[in-house]
Amino acid sequence: MSTKAGQLARRLLKYRSECHPQNMIRGILRGATACLILALSLTAAAQDKGYWRAASSNANEITGDLSITNDKITINFDSFPIAQIRPLKPSESSAVFDEDPGARGGGYLYRLNVPGARRFLHKNSLCGSDDTQWLATYVEGRALHVAFFSGADMPVLTPEALANSTDVCGTFSYSR
Repeated sequence: MSTKAGQLARRLLKYRSECHPQNMIRGILRGATACLILALSLTAAAQDKGYWRAASSNANEITGDLSITNDKITINFDSFPIAQIRPLKPSESSAVFDEDPGARGGGYLYRLNVPGARRFLHKNSLCGSDDTQWLATYVEGRALHVAFFSGADMPVLTPEALANSTDVCGTFSYSR
């Protein structure tokens, strides 16, 4: 019986140490921290994904609302495959979207192919008669900015290059 009593005493001591308020608070804080890190990483990874409502006049006149997923963009109910190429640098976001380089936002450069003959709202196209080949996004808060580019070569996203480029098709704004 003394061994059973000893085992019982050890179990009670272990239980008391696990249920001590400080240990419980540590466990709760660890769990909350893990959940917060997971939520932030999912938000950062998928920041431009989802459904967006047209907010600027040119978005209302040309594209209407749009939706971005990992492998496609849907513009006015037409879907086109996209491939995420790389994240934009803050200086590139600033050059394309006239955003503060220190702003708390981020975006990506995508490859896509929207034929120049494809017409959207009010019989408008994205890049005139040229195929739309590139898409840049920038999200800050509940706002999405999108720029479309033509041309087979990856766009150079510096103020000088953009000022002299004929491949910039237009920028559009959306909101959630």
